[in-house]
Amino acid sequence: MDLSNDTRAILGLQLPTDPRWVDLAALSLEEILTDHAYCEQKAALTCISLIQRYSERVELVQALAPIVTEEWGHFRLVLAELNKRGLVLGRQRKDKYVNALMEFQQKGGDLESRLLDQLLTMALIEARSCERFKRLSEGLGDPYLQQFYRRFMESEAGHYTLFIELAETYIEPSRVRARWNEWLAHESEVIKNLEVRGDRIH
Repeated sequence: MDLSNDTRAILGLQLPTDPRWVDLAALSLEEILTDHAYCEQKAALTCISLIQRYSERVELVQALAPIVTEEWGHFRLVLAELNKRGLVLGRQRKDKYVNALMEFQQKGGDLESRLLDQLLTMALIEARSCERFKRLSEGLGDPYLQQFYRRFMESEAGHYTLFIELAETYIEPSRVRARWNEWLAHESEVIKNLEVRGDRIH
């Protein structure tokens, strides 16, 4: 995926990250790295949970198994960056962004509807993470950290695409796209109502 242009447009996000966020993040490096580490950890655990829940879906299991390894590897990379800088992995904090997305998931209904929303939730988290990492790769003053976050940006873009493709593997693509548009609208409201904080990835 070519991310040289407007990442938000490419990913379909309806609301850009507030420009103040990068400046705040630069002032809260220990906190932003800590939150990033836990985001990678939670992504790995969520993929494991999906594999366990939908173990009979061969394509899903085969696609997500390597993502578990990749996300855990990302956790270790961020942890190593903290250690290298003499910083400490703090405590995991409540993720208001993800919790707000989870509230939009269909809890009842048929299995396909629940699977669709779970996959689209992951796609949206990866899309927003990609947009945030792009902003860090362009807005931080440290050239090393710019490259550090560019690698994560490229990875998240691939994951976003994968979750959409998995949804379309099991569910009619037109239904996936219609629900995706609903998710994008909901996510823009979530972003609009969240406090701009530099100690969170989301």
